[in-house]
Order: sequence, then C-alpha cells, then structure tokens
Amino acid sequence: MEELAGTAGITVRTLRFYRERGLIPPPRREGRIAWYDGRHLARLRTIAALLERGHALSGIADLVAAFEHGRDVGQVLGLTGPTEETPVRLTPEELADHFEGEVTPENLAAALDLGYLATDGEEIVHISRRLLDVSAALVKEGIPLAAVLEAGRRVREHADELADLFTELLREHTEEKDAQRLRPLAKSVVDAELSMALDRRLRELS
Repeated sequence: MEELAGTAGITVRTLRFYRERGLIPPPRREGRIAWYDGRHLARLRTIAALLERGHALSGIADLVAAFEHGRDVGQVLGLTGPTEETPVRLTPEELADHFEGEVTPENLAAALDLGYLATDGEEIVHISRRLLDVSAALVKEGIPLAAVLEAGRRVREHADELADLFTELLREHTEEKDAQRLRPLAKSVVDAELSMALDRRLRELS
C-alpha cells in the first residue's frame, strides 16, 4: 500500500479512503500480503486527473459505483437506443497498445468526459469499435491523442446539432413510429455532405 501510494503521489491515508469509498478495486491477497498492480495505479492517476479537471470526488465515486454494480454497459455508455456502434472491452494494457505512449491521465480524463471510455469491473469499455480504430490510426499517423480527442469533442457538438435538425424535421413531417425507419436517410445525407465538403477542402490544399 505504501509503495502504491508513493508511486501515485498520494498519502496512504488517502489511498485507504479511496479503498473505503470503492474508488479502487481491492488488492489481490496472498496470505497477509496485499498485491496492487498497474490497474490500481492507472485508476489512481485517472482519479487525480478528474479531480484536477474540477470533478467532485463524490461524483467520481458515484460513477465508479454505477459502473461496477450491475449497470448494463450500454447504459453506462449512453447506448440505450438503436446504434450501429459496438462497444469494445479492453484491459488497460490493451488500451495502451492501441495508443502507445499516449495513454496519459489527462487523455484518460478527456476520454471519460467525452463518454468514449467507461470502466466495467476490472475492464475498460470503449464506446465504439469504429471510433477506437480510427483514433488509433490517427495517432499512428503522428497526430497526438489529445488533438484527436479535442477534434472528437468538436465533432460531437456538430453531430448533436445535426441530430437535432433531423429529429425536428421528422417530428414535424412524419409519424413518431416512422422515426427509426427513416434514421438511415438522415445518416446518408450527412455522409454525402461531409464527403463533398472534404473534397472541396482537399482541392483547396492541392
């Protein structure tokens, strides 16, 4: 416990408090010895990063409790309706392999804020296989993960606006029961417009 606390830059008293609040999982025990590992350290660093970003400890505790006590992963990630996205379960080591050298406490906190990541027991859950693969590909091309996450945040804002636009359009001109059936049409319009917009921007660069 002392070694873990020292590595994480906190006091043993603080570590005990986190354990009592359920913010970190219990250690693996062998007789009277309690073993902590990289998962515990990663959790402590994530807690520290969230605290630095202004999250209250009580709120962090509530989130951890929700993730680890029976909530469906889809509910945790906000995927309660129809979606083409497939959540991905990862160990901390597997996540690090996707983003070598970029899995910092700050980036973890940003991904948690966006809802890209959640914890479910001892596993990490990414909201979308497609987003995970694209993000990893961009990082491999030399784009910092922090910049990828910031771009994701901005895309989220525009996507919410587009969803509002189509939802209002369907609400005004169709029956409620038709909304899910017509959902692919809205996606097709956005995909086509984005494709043409990229063509225009790339022509400007050439």
